[in-house]
Amino acid sequence: MHIILGLIALVGAAYFWSMRARNAAQMTQELGDVAGDVLSAARRFGFRRKYEQHPVDSLEDPKVAIAGVGLAFLEIGGLPSTEQHQTLARSLQSHLDLSHKDAEESLVLGRWLMTESGGPSSGLTRLTRRLRKLDAQGGFGPLMSVLGDIGQAADGKLSVQQSEALHEIGTIFRLT
Repeated sequence: MHIILGLIALVGAAYFWSMRARNAAQMTQELGDVAGDVLSAARRFGFRRKYEQHPVDSLEDPKVAIAGVGLAFLEIGGLPSTEQHQTLARSLQSHLDLSHKDAEESLVLGRWLMTESGGPSSGLTRLTRRLRKLDAQGGFGPLMSVLGDIGQAADGKLSVQQSEALHEIGTIFRLT
């Protein structure tokens, strides 16, 4: 009897460890897919990271900067819903003349740039400054249109942090 119980315990332990190994392999695959998504988005937009320079300072496409600012603005207000994320993607498509795939890839690259900047708050500031350097005249209008769509998706109720972010954007573009 004790031999049978020992065999059952051995089979159970083998099953437990094999499931852990399978889950670890799946997680590694998912992380590889995320890295691949960022790399393909970067290639598609012609992003080349320059060494000894922050990734945002290497950015040359104002559309990616607007996507990153929009995403940072959305996340400053709290954890965004899927509906809010889709609203942001549709807004990028309409105001920046991007295809659905390009809008999604600009959001992937924008999220990475925001994360590299230290989160939504500092990412918003850094990406807005970069947008101003890239396209001071033509970048503000589409940016405000995208942020306006985000505000309308929230029924016009912006958080305190989002209101402060709008003021900061105005300061960076030297409007206030």
